[in-house]
Amino acid sequence: MTIHKEGHRMLLVTIVVIALIQLVLYFGLPELVLLRQIILGVSVVIFLLFLQFFRLPNIIIFEDDNNIYSPADGKIVVIDKVREPEYFDDERIQVSIFMSPLNVHANFTPVAGKVKKFAYHPGKFLVAWHPKASTENERTSMLLETAKGVPVLVRQIAGAVARRIRYYVKEEQELKQGEQFGFIKFGSRVDVFLPTDARIMVGIDEVVKGGRTIIAKFK
Repeated sequence: MTIHKEGHRMLLVTIVVIALIQLVLYFGLPELVLLRQIILGVSVVIFLLFLQFFRLPNIIIFEDDNNIYSPADGKIVVIDKVREPEYFDDERIQVSIFMSPLNVHANFTPVAGKVKKFAYHPGKFLVAWHPKASTENERTSMLLETAKGVPVLVRQIAGAVARRIRYYVKEEQELKQGEQFGFIKFGSRVDVFLPTDARIMVGIDEVVKGGRTIIAKFK
Protein backbone atom coordinates (compact mmCIF):
# COMPACT_ATOMS: atom_id res chain seq x y z
CA MET A 1 0.00 0.00 0.00
CA THR A 2 1.38 3.39 -1.03
CA ILE A 3 0.14 6.98 -1.08
CA HIS A 4 -1.21 8.25 -4.39
CA LYS A 5 0.70 11.12 -6.00
CA GLU A 6 -2.47 13.25 -5.97
CA GLY A 7 -2.34 13.25 -2.16
CA HIS A 8 1.30 14.22 -1.59
CA ARG A 9 0.74 17.97 -1.62
CA MET A 10 -2.49 17.89 0.41
CA LEU A 11 -1.00 15.63 3.07
CA LEU A 12 2.09 17.85 3.35
CA VAL A 13 -0.07 20.98 3.67
CA THR A 14 -2.21 19.24 6.30
CA ILE A 15 0.87 18.37 8.39
CA VAL A 16 2.17 21.94 8.15
CA VAL A 17 -1.23 23.40 9.16
CA ILE A 18 -1.53 21.03 12.13
CA ALA A 19 1.99 21.92 13.27
CA LEU A 20 1.33 25.68 12.94
CA ILE A 21 -1.94 25.44 14.90
CA GLN A 22 -0.19 23.55 17.70
CA LEU A 23 2.66 26.09 17.82
CA VAL A 24 0.24 29.02 17.98
CA LEU A 25 -1.73 27.36 20.78
CA TYR A 26 1.39 26.32 22.67
CA PHE A 27 2.94 29.79 22.73
CA GLY A 28 -0.26 31.84 22.65
CA LEU A 29 -2.41 29.87 25.09
CA PRO A 30 0.02 27.69 27.07
CA GLU A 31 -2.42 27.23 29.95
CA LEU A 32 -5.13 25.61 27.79
CA VAL A 33 -3.55 22.16 27.70
CA LEU A 34 -6.86 20.31 27.31
CA LEU A 35 -7.91 22.48 24.36
CA ARG A 36 -4.59 21.81 22.63
CA GLN A 37 -5.00 18.08 23.14
CA ILE A 38 -8.56 18.09 21.77
CA ILE A 39 -7.55 20.10 18.69
CA LEU A 40 -4.54 17.84 18.16
CA GLY A 41 -6.76 14.76 18.40
CA VAL A 42 -9.24 16.15 15.85
CA SER A 43 -6.39 17.16 13.55
CA VAL A 44 -4.86 13.68 13.67
CA VAL A 45 -8.23 12.10 12.83
CA ILE A 46 -8.60 14.42 9.81
CA PHE A 47 -5.07 13.58 8.68
CA LEU A 48 -5.75 9.85 8.98
CA LEU A 49 -8.93 10.24 6.90
CA PHE A 50 -6.94 12.03 4.19
CA LEU A 51 -4.30 9.29 4.42
CA GLN A 52 -6.95 6.63 3.88
CA PHE A 53 -8.52 8.54 1.01
CA PHE A 54 -5.25 8.82 -0.90
CA ARG A 55 -4.09 5.26 -0.31
CA LEU A 56 -3.15 3.26 -3.39
CA PRO A 57 -3.28 -0.55 -3.19
CA ASN A 58 -0.63 -2.70 -4.82
CA ILE A 59 -2.65 -4.53 -7.46
CA ILE A 60 -1.62 -7.80 -9.07
CA ILE A 61 -4.03 -8.38 -11.93
CA PHE A 62 -4.44 -11.66 -13.79
CA GLU A 63 -4.80 -10.38 -17.34
CA ASP A 64 -7.47 -12.14 -19.38
CA ASP A 65 -9.02 -10.91 -22.63
CA ASN A 66 -12.41 -12.29 -21.58
CA ASN A 67 -12.57 -10.57 -18.19
CA ILE A 68 -13.77 -7.03 -17.52
CA TYR A 69 -12.49 -5.70 -14.21
CA SER A 70 -14.03 -3.02 -12.04
CA PRO A 71 -12.44 0.38 -12.82
CA ALA A 72 -12.89 1.56 -9.22
CA ASP A 73 -13.43 0.60 -5.60
CA GLY A 74 -17.01 1.12 -4.45
CA LYS A 75 -20.54 -0.20 -4.71
CA ILE A 76 -22.50 -1.22 -7.79
CA VAL A 77 -25.41 1.23 -8.11
CA VAL A 78 -26.56 0.70 -11.72
CA ILE A 79 -26.82 -2.35 -13.97
CA ASP A 80 -29.09 -1.53 -16.87
CA LYS A 81 -29.49 -1.56 -20.63
CA VAL A 82 -29.36 2.03 -21.85
CA ARG A 83 -28.92 3.96 -25.06
CA GLU A 84 -25.46 5.53 -24.97
CA PRO A 85 -25.53 8.67 -27.19
CA GLU A 86 -21.99 10.03 -26.99
CA TYR A 87 -20.11 7.38 -29.00
CA PHE A 88 -22.36 4.42 -29.76
CA ASP A 89 -25.88 5.77 -30.26
CA ASP A 90 -27.17 2.29 -29.58
CA GLU A 91 -28.01 0.04 -26.65
CA ARG A 92 -25.29 -0.92 -24.16
CA ILE A 93 -25.15 -2.44 -20.70
CA GLN A 94 -24.26 0.27 -18.20
CA VAL A 95 -22.52 -0.76 -14.97
CA SER A 96 -21.94 2.08 -12.50
CA ILE A 97 -19.73 2.08 -9.41
CA PHE A 98 -20.25 4.68 -6.69
CA MET A 99 -17.17 5.65 -4.70
CA SER A 100 -17.72 7.04 -1.21
CA PRO A 101 -15.07 9.30 0.39
CA LEU A 102 -13.80 6.21 2.24
CA ASN A 103 -13.00 4.26 -0.94
CA VAL A 104 -9.75 4.19 -2.89
CA HIS A 105 -10.25 6.83 -5.61
CA ALA A 106 -7.71 5.74 -8.21
CA ASN A 107 -9.29 4.45 -11.44
CA PHE A 108 -8.08 1.41 -13.37
CA THR A 109 -8.62 0.23 -16.93
CA PRO A 110 -11.22 -2.57 -17.02
CA VAL A 111 -9.79 -4.07 -20.22
CA ALA A 112 -6.55 -3.87 -22.16
CA GLY A 113 -6.80 -1.82 -25.32
CA LYS A 114 -6.10 1.34 -27.29
CA VAL A 115 -7.66 4.69 -26.35
CA LYS A 116 -9.60 5.43 -29.54
CA LYS A 117 -11.36 8.52 -28.18
CA PHE A 118 -10.96 10.63 -25.06
CA ALA A 119 -12.90 13.73 -24.02
CA TYR A 120 -13.27 15.94 -20.97
CA HIS A 121 -16.68 17.55 -20.40
CA PRO A 122 -17.25 20.39 -17.91
CA GLY A 123 -20.65 20.23 -16.26
CA LYS A 124 -22.76 20.20 -13.12
CA PHE A 125 -22.06 18.61 -9.74
CA LEU A 126 -25.20 16.59 -9.08
CA VAL A 127 -24.93 13.82 -6.49
CA ALA A 128 -23.08 10.93 -8.12
CA TRP A 129 -26.05 8.53 -8.00
CA HIS A 130 -28.40 10.97 -9.75
CA PRO A 131 -29.76 9.47 -13.01
CA LYS A 132 -28.60 12.51 -15.01
CA ALA A 133 -25.10 12.60 -13.49
CA SER A 134 -23.76 10.44 -16.32
CA THR A 135 -24.66 13.03 -18.96
CA GLU A 136 -24.79 16.38 -17.10
CA ASN A 137 -21.99 16.30 -14.51
CA GLU A 138 -18.36 17.17 -15.06
CA ARG A 139 -16.90 14.01 -16.56
CA THR A 140 -14.43 12.32 -18.86
CA SER A 141 -15.20 9.69 -21.47
CA MET A 142 -12.61 7.15 -22.60
CA LEU A 143 -13.38 4.79 -25.46
CA LEU A 144 -11.16 1.71 -25.38
CA GLU A 145 -10.87 -0.81 -28.19
CA THR A 146 -9.66 -4.27 -27.22
CA ALA A 147 -7.29 -6.39 -29.31
CA LYS A 148 -10.38 -8.19 -30.65
CA GLY A 149 -11.92 -4.88 -31.76
CA VAL A 150 -14.55 -4.71 -29.00
CA PRO A 151 -15.29 -1.14 -27.83
CA VAL A 152 -15.71 -0.40 -24.11
CA LEU A 153 -16.57 3.07 -22.82
CA VAL A 154 -15.36 4.18 -19.38
CA ARG A 155 -16.68 7.40 -17.88
CA GLN A 156 -15.36 9.24 -14.81
CA ILE A 157 -18.08 11.37 -13.20
CA ALA A 158 -17.65 14.09 -10.59
CA GLY A 159 -20.18 14.23 -7.75
CA ALA A 160 -21.61 16.85 -5.40
CA VAL A 161 -18.41 16.83 -3.33
CA ALA A 162 -15.91 15.65 -5.94
CA ARG A 163 -14.78 18.72 -7.88
CA ARG A 164 -11.59 17.52 -9.46
CA ILE A 165 -11.10 14.75 -12.00
CA ARG A 166 -7.56 13.73 -12.92
CA TYR A 167 -6.70 11.65 -15.96
CA TYR A 168 -3.39 10.35 -17.30
CA VAL A 169 -4.23 9.12 -20.79
CA LYS A 170 -4.43 10.42 -24.34
CA GLU A 171 -5.85 9.17 -27.62
CA GLU A 172 -4.01 6.32 -29.36
CA GLN A 173 -2.34 5.30 -26.10
CA GLU A 174 -2.14 1.56 -25.41
CA LEU A 175 -3.30 0.61 -21.92
CA LYS A 176 -2.77 -2.62 -20.03
CA GLN A 177 -5.61 -4.25 -18.12
CA GLY A 178 -5.63 -2.85 -14.57
CA GLU A 179 -3.40 0.11 -15.45
CA GLN A 180 -4.18 3.29 -13.56
CA PHE A 181 -5.74 5.90 -15.85
CA GLY A 182 -7.12 8.53 -13.47
CA PHE A 183 -8.23 9.71 -10.05
CA ILE A 184 -11.32 11.50 -8.71
CA LYS A 185 -11.18 13.44 -5.44
CA PHE A 186 -13.76 13.03 -2.66
CA GLY A 187 -16.73 10.89 -3.67
CA SER A 188 -17.70 10.16 -7.25
CA ARG A 189 -18.73 7.52 -9.78
CA VAL A 190 -17.38 5.54 -12.72
CA ASP A 191 -19.62 4.13 -15.48
CA VAL A 192 -18.69 1.31 -17.84
CA PHE A 193 -20.66 0.71 -21.05
CA LEU A 194 -20.42 -2.85 -22.36
CA PRO A 195 -21.78 -4.83 -25.32
CA THR A 196 -25.28 -6.14 -24.67
CA ASP A 197 -24.08 -9.75 -24.86
CA ALA A 198 -21.57 -9.29 -22.03
CA ARG A 199 -22.20 -11.60 -19.06
CA ILE A 200 -22.56 -9.53 -15.88
CA MET A 201 -20.85 -11.08 -12.84
CA VAL A 202 -21.96 -8.63 -10.12
CA GLY A 203 -25.23 -7.45 -8.60
CA ILE A 204 -26.73 -4.20 -7.34
CA ASP A 205 -25.21 -3.01 -4.03
CA GLU A 206 -22.30 -5.42 -4.37
CA VAL A 207 -18.98 -4.04 -3.11
CA VAL A 208 -16.22 -4.21 -5.72
CA LYS A 209 -12.49 -3.53 -5.83
CA GLY A 210 -10.82 -1.64 -8.67
CA GLY A 211 -8.60 -3.88 -10.80
CA ARG A 212 -9.47 -6.92 -8.68
CA THR A 213 -13.21 -7.64 -9.04
CA ILE A 214 -14.43 -9.11 -12.33
CA ILE A 215 -17.66 -7.26 -13.10
CA ALA A 216 -18.39 -8.92 -16.45
CA LYS A 217 -17.10 -11.29 -19.10
CA PHE A 218 -17.16 -10.95 -22.87
CA LYS A 219 -19.19 -13.51 -24.75
